[in-house]
Amino acid sequence: MALRASGTDAPLTVLAVDDEKPALDELAFLLRAQDAVGEIRTAGEATTALRILRDGEIDAVFLDINMPGLDGLELAGILSNFASPPPVVFVTAHDDRAVDAFDLGAVDYLLKPLREERLAESVRRIVEGRRRHEPQAATAAVSDEVIPVELGGVTTLVHRSSVEWVEADGDYARLHTADRSHLVRIPISALETRWADAGFLRVHRSYLVSLPLVTGIRTVGNGLVVCLRQHGDLPPVELPVSRRHTRMLKDRLVRAPKQSWTAR
Repeated sequence: MALRASGTDAPLTVLAVDDEKPALDELAFLLRAQDAVGEIRTAGEATTALRILRDGEIDAVFLDINMPGLDGLELAGILSNFASPPPVVFVTAHDDRAVDAFDLGAVDYLLKPLREERLAESVRRIVEGRRRHEPQAATAAVSDEVIPVELGGVTTLVHRSSVEWVEADGDYARLHTADRSHLVRIPISALETRWADAGFLRVHRSYLVSLPLVTGIRTVGNGLVVCLRQHGDLPPVELPVSRRHTRMLKDRLVRAPKQSWTAR
């Protein structure tokens, strides 16, 4: 399984998979309206889709989830074992499977009824992904995890790089970006472990911060607070640091940089 060899500007060959023919016909119709899409192949169930994928070059798969036999998530799991799996966009009426979909590496998650502008965004992501993975690319793209956030039937994709700090909210976590916050059904302890290598550090049982965005630490009374980057006229964010997390924070922010400069 490989991307088309004729370069990043070649039209995409896509596979649309849906067991409901009216939905499949609509998806194919909307895909034909996309300038970046060339050939469109269709399948009404997973077995046919797998045969098409194994017999020819497919640049992307637009895949329904709820299908008889092998469902869309199971098919995507099989594709993930290909040597070079094609990008997958889920197209579904179910808004409660986004986390499972993105865990499988989905490029996007579209809800029915389809909107042409959202489909265009998915195609754009596929084209950009193909360009990033061209052999002549100077550097590999830095992995930036995407967190799907469900609210009122709308799925918002929040990039980890846009998250400045995380606040515990029971069994949930609230992701704070420069202009808003997003509540996700993920415990802060899971994000602490998963994002440690991306520069996030737990400073309190209720707070996780992105260290590159920390501008300083200061003493307040008998405790310590960590200061985050200010945005425009908004007041800077200051978060409390618990006693058990103080040493690790100072090690990362103060002692390690000092040792680096001393060793030069």
